Amino acid sequence: MTGLKLLFEHDGQVARIALAAPKANIVDQAIMAALAETFEDLRNRPDLKVMILTAEGPHFSFGASVQEHLPEHVRTMLARFSGLLGQLLDLPAVTLAAVRGQCLGGGFELALACDFIVAEEGARFACPEIKLAVFPPAAAVLLPARIGVSRASELVLTGAAWSAAQAAAAGLIAQTAPQGQLDAIVETWIRDHFLARSPVALRYGVRAARLPLRRALQPDLPQLERIYLDELMAESDALEGLRAFIEKREPRWERRGARA
Repeated sequence: MTGLKLLFEHDGQVARIALAAPKANIVDQAIMAALAETFEDLRNRPDLKVMILTAEGPHFSFGASVQEHLPEHVRTMLARFSGLLGQLLDLPAVTLAAVRGQCLGGGFELALACDFIVAEEGARFACPEIKLAVFPPAAAVLLPARIGVSRASELVLTGAAWSAAQAAAAGLIAQTAPQGQLDAIVETWIRDHFLARSPVALRYGVRAARLPLRRALQPDLPQLERIYLDELMAESDALEGLRAFIEKREPRWERRGARA
């Protein structure tokens, strides 16, 4: 499967999905389609207890494709991505994002939709969209549900990157791992917490535990996507910010007239 790898472990009790387009592991629409197909397959595996979402290379993901945020692609891209998050929240197994390196934008939003994040000490988390004159709809609803409005606003409105230590202090990360030991820590974590559990109990448990995130996605995410598509994308600054990033130049923001 292009850009994605799937491996089953522990006699099918654990599925490991790896973004496999390093070093950036961009979550473009092709990757979204592959993830959607994989998530649908995993729904039909009653013995599955844990799904690990990870990535090959030094970084988890630099985020979604900036080119696919342009007007000719953005409606299709956002619809596909929000559908993917819904599938992830419907997955009848514990979901865990194993993060090393940069975890940005759409890649960060995928991790936010998982039940747990385990990260190497050198990992960095950010929503850089505001620097491109747009905002991250999914992060804007998932982050407050996970860490509260004030800390979520710091990430969404400043574009600042958090270290693994900062993310752990905010309650975003369940476990940190020393450099080079992420896989070993994840393996220990799932053995200690999930492999001995009933798959039926876990299936119902994740439905209960995810209820706040499900409520955050409906109706808030569709509302924010309408604002993004119908209002923000009508502003010249949004298109300028995206094109400036693609063209590797400084943006030229629209100047507003001073009020009396």
